[in-house]
Amino acid sequence: MIIKENNVASDYELITKKYRKRSHLGEIAHHLRQNKGAMVGLFILVFMVILFIVSLFVTWEAITEMNPRARFIRPNIHQWFGTDNFGRDVFLRVVYGTRYTLAIAIGSVTLAAIFGITSGCFAGYYGGKIDDVIMRCSDVLASIPGMLLGMVVVTVLGQSLQNLIIAVGVQSIPVYLRMTRASMLSVRNNEYIEAAKSIGIPNIRIIFTQVLPNGLAPVIVTITASLGICIIVAASLSYLGFGVPVPHPEWGAMISDANEFARHSAYLMTFPGVFIMLVVLAFNLLGDGLRDALDPKLKK
Repeated sequence: MIIKENNVASDYELITKKYRKRSHLGEIAHHLRQNKGAMVGLFILVFMVILFIVSLFVTWEAITEMNPRARFIRPNIHQWFGTDNFGRDVFLRVVYGTRYTLAIAIGSVTLAAIFGITSGCFAGYYGGKIDDVIMRCSDVLASIPGMLLGMVVVTVLGQSLQNLIIAVGVQSIPVYLRMTRASMLSVRNNEYIEAAKSIGIPNIRIIFTQVLPNGLAPVIVTITASLGICIIVAASLSYLGFGVPVPHPEWGAMISDANEFARHSAYLMTFPGVFIMLVVLAFNLLGDGLRDALDPKLKK
């Protein structure tokens, strides 16, 4: 009898542990843990963050010092990624370039999100002439090809990391603006918004404390998805000569420099390209996982 009661108690604990009520963030984390793709993406991003921390201990002289006697050494135990046409260690340069890639991704997305989300909130909440003016400006900006707009911005402002972040971020503003506006339109007429208006809460406060938090889920998914796109755009601009100036080892610029040696030293292009692919893949996998976790229709 005692053994039976113990089994019932243990079964009860297992059931309550499995089906206990979680918080909203706990529910999102639970669905992310169940998504293998999201976990792979998160693991890659953690690895990239570790490389970023390691890059802080790599000196500028270590990645720019030339050694003519060590030119075009293929990958080996001592030089894991080989050396380039100036005898520089490619592994150290790739690791050092992690700081540029992550800075460009985070900086450009932050810039685009600030302007896009703010403009989208006002356009979706107020509507009318304000909506028309903001959306027409967005249409004009979106009608310009992204690469062309980035080239123009870098040409006008000059080549630097900050200007590359601006060039990549500006072309992403319409995406956030339209996504935020659509979210605002879906929630601005709910009862709790009308209740907030009736008790005299200012519109600005309603927008950023009531409307935006309840329509933020698709915006978060857009942020994670656009991180990978921003990295590709920045690498493309660097490849074309409009990115971070030499000798800074940005991955797109490294591929561009190795272009003429592709036949006999393909590894010079392979390793930076693989790292770009991994980072973009990680952000896409994590974005898909967040989409599934935040969308109630996709939850099982």
